[in-house]
Amino acid sequence: MDTTLHIASLLVHCRPELLAAVKANLILLPGLELHQQSPSGKLVVVLEAEHESRILDAIEHIQQLPGVLNAALIYHEELLEGDV
Repeated sequence: MDTTLHIASLLVHCRPELLAAVKANLILLPGLELHQQSPSGKLVVVLEAEHESRILDAIEHIQQLPGVLNAALIYHEELLEGDV
């Protein structure tokens, strides 16, 4: 049986004065990596999970974090084990 891996990238926009707090909350999420940030409060985030529902749950969670204005899905791909 093949194992799948879902990879998604997000653009997270937060209030600039809460950037450090948002980053501290984001790094607590399993399968999340921070890749870029700007002083204006924009972050590029990559999520990895075995199930698409975990990606969707993480996006919903991110959108509810204090200071987050928006979390937009930019890219999503489902890879089979043989593709990785």
